Amino acid sequence: MKRNDRKAIDSHKKNLGMGRNTGYLYLLPWMIGFAVFKLYPILATAFYSFTNYNLFNTNLRFVGLKNYTTIFQSPKYMNSFGVTSRFALLTVPLKLVFALFIASVLNYKLKGIKFFRTAYYVPSILGGSVAISVLWQFLWQDDGLINQVGQIFNIPKVNWLGDARYTLLVICLLRVWQFGSAMVIFLAALKGVPTELYEAASIDGANRRQQFFHITIPLITPIIFYNLVTQICAAFQEFNGPYIITAGGPMGSTTLISLLIYQNAFKTYNMGMASALAWLLFIIVAVLTIIAFASQKRWVYYDEDQK
Repeated sequence: MKRNDRKAIDSHKKNLGMGRNTGYLYLLPWMIGFAVFKLYPILATAFYSFTNYNLFNTNLRFVGLKNYTTIFQSPKYMNSFGVTSRFALLTVPLKLVFALFIASVLNYKLKGIKFFRTAYYVPSILGGSVAISVLWQFLWQDDGLINQVGQIFNIPKVNWLGDARYTLLVICLLRVWQFGSAMVIFLAALKGVPTELYEAASIDGANRRQQFFHITIPLITPIIFYNLVTQICAAFQEFNGPYIITAGGPMGSTTLISLLIYQNAFKTYNMGMASALAWLLFIIVAVLTIIAFASQKRWVYYDEDQK
């Protein structure tokens, strides 16, 4: 090999090394932020979950699995896991179905459709705010708008926020009302379905219902799967609505795991118990996500499946 060629190769390798180092330099701020604000808290909570760590007590002591056994032996904590499961079981399917239905309607080319798309998306922007939770509380209280409208039709007043039979439903409806983000994603997926398939199905005599279930649904299953996973994760982390509207009551009917984590961490300052609850919540969401990923081979249709 000629000397000039070797110099060129060496120079090229040197430039590659400098470019790689420059890339790491640009990544350094993110890596520092991740280590400080993500990785360290995760590892710290894993350690604190096996201790009696109190926010204002420096007498840190290792207690092993005591926090976890306390959780599984306490009716209060186990009830919270049940309430959270019911909340997710109600809100996730309803939100997905409602979002897909509205997206299908908004997919039509109608006059003023852009306004309606914006209007239906607004609840997702405002839904998680404190102001909307307060407004929702006023709507469902004894003399709120819901009961006032019911009285017009001679429907007796219902104690929506004071009766344990109805409070979880009120919280679920707030969550379902925030369907805008899932709707927008569904709408984008619907626009990606080839119109030629509908035309061919129409020629073969398929009606709109058959086209929807045999063409639309199979082709947007990857988006359904994506929304399913993200909505499961979001449902198990819900906090604002139950905390502001009912504060977990009455009788613990709306006490989600996230509320117990907050109560243990910032009211009783029992960070050890809060960390254990947080890790159990993480394990539940992780298991459900793994199950969802394992099941996608049975019902999610990808373009690669055709090849």
